[in-house]
Amino acid sequence: MLDTEFDGQNVSRSSQAVALVRADMDRPTTPCGDPDAQRKICAGMRPVPRQPRPNVVARTRFFDAVTLAAISAGVQQVVICGAGYDDRAVRFRSPGVRFFEVDHPATQADKARRLAELGAGEEVVLAPADFRVDDAAAVLAAAGQDERRPALFLCEGLLIYLETDVIQCLLGGLRKRAAAGSKLAVSMAVHPDGMDSARVTAARNADRRAGGTEPWVTIRPPAEQLRTLERADWRPERVLDPATLYSPAVSGRSLLIVAHA
Repeated sequence: MLDTEFDGQNVSRSSQAVALVRADMDRPTTPCGDPDAQRKICAGMRPVPRQPRPNVVARTRFFDAVTLAAISAGVQQVVICGAGYDDRAVRFRSPGVRFFEVDHPATQADKARRLAELGAGEEVVLAPADFRVDDAAAVLAAAGQDERRPALFLCEGLLIYLETDVIQCLLGGLRKRAAAGSKLAVSMAVHPDGMDSARVTAARNADRRAGGTEPWVTIRPPAEQLRTLERADWRPERVLDPATLYSPAVSGRSLLIVAHA
């Protein structure tokens, strides 16, 4: 997640809020993974109001399933962009699988401390980056991600906070690091055709408590979002509405997408 709202320790409160929701969820784990990883990572976080977050639940289920499927298929590199306090490197720990977490340095400094307390080692690499200025391909190369081997790239709850040109650069950078057999899973915010994107975005931000401090930026019609992927040379193979995974989720506001290189 982007660090757009900070507490006194200069870490992302929005990332913590999502992690605290996940800490209450019943989620899968791998045989070597820690089923309490999210609760442990959240230890000591300042509580946030617990409001129903059905779309977060649906999104989490989707990205969990995609990650486990990739690991089962033999993929040994998982790249999480905007990782925040994501626990998958520990929850889905598996022999030979390495996780690369890319996020803002402020949050990653706190995340590193929390991972160390869980005994996380070489299975997770933290790669600090600001997506608005840093080249994702260069960041991953410096972190040791192997462009010759297939990888799974995750952008969960991230792209809505980025401008369209930044999204295009990020997705293009990930594509440069994607060997044959690689896949990309993303969530993208959408609205019905025929509506003005700027007005929709402004209205949705007005309904959010954090709309002024950490505004959503990119909400577009489904076809335009899919074209963004295709322009970065990612080919969508599965497109879902969150409500199909979890009925309380609001339909028609986002897409969950798997694309291949």
